[in-house]
Amino acid sequence: MELEMHPHQWERRAPDWLAAIVSGLVAGAVLMVLDLVWSSIMVTGDTWRTSHLVSAIVLGPSALQDNAFSLGVVAVALVTHYLLGVVFALCLAFIVAGFHYESSVPMIETIGAVFGIGVYVISMHGWSNVFPWITELRGWATLIGHMVFGMTAALTYWKLAQRSRISD
Repeated sequence: MELEMHPHQWERRAPDWLAAIVSGLVAGAVLMVLDLVWSSIMVTGDTWRTSHLVSAIVLGPSALQDNAFSLGVVAVALVTHYLLGVVFALCLAFIVAGFHYESSVPMIETIGAVFGIGVYVISMHGWSNVFPWITELRGWATLIGHMVFGMTAALTYWKLAQRSRISD
């Protein structure tokens, strides 16, 4: 077994953008399922509350008036959620490619978890000045969900980008 050393110094290198987009969609889906399971079983039983909170980013505070199922609210929340997931995954791919973090699964998962924590801090603390209702989502469940998002995005990107490099 040969041990490869990677210096993890910045090198301008383009990520696999398609792999990044797909990884954002996959990680977004995983986070969404976690949130739906968590909100319906463990927390308040209010399955649609997160959809109202996320859709309010686009629709404004009027989306927070009730927590009942609304196709329009859920559709806006889905589009917003997946768009943000893709944007964050593109940022993660840029970091992974630039610093050569794709050297091993433990490395990529660690980078993904740290990235997820960063996304949580930015989303739940940084943006709460603009969207104060987001503070309602703060907590361990959301932090863990964002770590899982980062780890899923990183591992999916790593796998897809690796396949892309092999087929080239």
